[in-house]
Amino acid sequence: MTVTQQEIENRLWDAADELRVALPEAQYSSVVFPLMFWKYLSDTWEHHHEEFLAENDLNDLSAEEAHEIEYRDYQLFEIPFIHPGTVQQRRAPWSSILDTITQPGLGQRARASLQAIETANPGKFSRLFGSMTWTSEEVLSGEVLAAVMQAMDRTPKMHEGNMSHDVLGGAYEYLLKRFSDGSGTRAGQFFTPREVVELIVEVLDPKGYESVYDPTCGSGGMLIASANLLKAHGGRGYTLNLYGQEAVPDTAGVARMNLFMHNLTQFKVEVGDTLKDPRFKKPDGSVAQFDVILANPPYSLKWKPWTNDPRAIGGVAPQSSADWAFVQHMIASMDPKKGRAGVVLPHGVLFRGGQEAAIRQRVLNDDFLEAVIGLPANLFYSTAIPTAILVFRAAGTKAPERQGGVLFVDASKRFSKAKNRNILTDADIADTVTAYNSKFDADGNPVDPDSDGGLTARFVPSTEIVANGYDLNIGRYIKQAAAESEDLGTLIDAYNLARAERQKTEARMLSVLADAGIEGFDE
Repeated sequence: MTVTQQEIENRLWDAADELRVALPEAQYSSVVFPLMFWKYLSDTWEHHHEEFLAENDLNDLSAEEAHEIEYRDYQLFEIPFIHPGTVQQRRAPWSSILDTITQPGLGQRARASLQAIETANPGKFSRLFGSMTWTSEEVLSGEVLAAVMQAMDRTPKMHEGNMSHDVLGGAYEYLLKRFSDGSGTRAGQFFTPREVVELIVEVLDPKGYESVYDPTCGSGGMLIASANLLKAHGGRGYTLNLYGQEAVPDTAGVARMNLFMHNLTQFKVEVGDTLKDPRFKKPDGSVAQFDVILANPPYSLKWKPWTNDPRAIGGVAPQSSADWAFVQHMIASMDPKKGRAGVVLPHGVLFRGGQEAAIRQRVLNDDFLEAVIGLPANLFYSTAIPTAILVFRAAGTKAPERQGGVLFVDASKRFSKAKNRNILTDADIADTVTAYNSKFDADGNPVDPDSDGGLTARFVPSTEIVANGYDLNIGRYIKQAAAESEDLGTLIDAYNLARAERQKTEARMLSVLADAGIEGFDE
């Protein structure tokens, strides 16, 4: 029986909805995703086990021979025994726990089963299921957990003989979005709106057998979108080598499960702070390099600045904002022959002064920056401010006509309003990609007036950017955007800069007055 996308999505949401009496919606993912993946693993293992039994005569095989054949030719992972060699011996699959669902200690049994699966498959599933705090009776009662599991058990069997990985992966993505819609700004920690991801991936255009890296991978959406785009363009998405790093262990587990659900197995997702402890390195200790790098890092993150790090080209980003530190990491991670990177950041990175201005100047002088694409406001769950995609190319690898300058694309007015935020339509994405791929004349205007997708785009030579003090504010270079550039986020950044300068001036003035013996000065 063919399982429809709508059917599995409805059943899975019914299971998630059982949590409404116990947890806020923002916490649903920590319970539903481990349970869903556990059921997927169990259904898949049992499906292949039945194939093995149907095609082999166990009377002709020893137990050791049977195990070797099954795990060589049929199974991709192991579902181990719990309490082997005892009367309590049982497999750790989903079905065996359901048989005891009314007995006390359901959470502890679920935890033991998931930990056994992790231990039996260290190369694939190490730390996959996260902290599993939901297995504690104090966090989630056995009655509610039983209701969730029983509702999820009513979903069809989750294996390739019953549903495609497109359906299964789509269901996982559906839950990610549904949880994000319900959890507000917290969703920004692990979920980038899929249309923004698609736009970045379309611009970077991954090719077969390339490496793709996301240094702040969240739930893995950018890695999956890279494979999906390659497949949509007639390639083989599974040929990509996918790499991700995520600071939050539970979120890294969500990413690993997400990738498996999409039948993508050539991946590595590591846990750690990318700026402090990059996990992908060369033998000499320098950061590993990749063909495609894409990211939506946390905006204006307070961090501990580097003291001596080779990634810090042009200087070190200020403690108050790691935005440019993430860019520096991505530049260092680009393959020198064909590396390209795309990152979403707030508009402040385009014009802020101080240490950030010094880094921006170095990046522009070295001709790493290829394009700045201004996006609409209120696209993201974590912030309403407008953002921009910055596109970088490894030194000397820009197309000849793109060298010595930066392409500016204003897509800030291309969106549709949805319930909680603005969204990019397929047409918005297509037109923005068309504008990015346009050819430009000596004045920086599109050669074909109709080739910019109906957006405003201009290629600006480096000399003009230098004359503007290395300011990349889109409104400086695209007149139509100038009146629109005074959005709330930009004004707040400008205000904070002016306020900081004023405070410094006042401090100096008060110091001079105090030295002169003038006290009690009141502004």
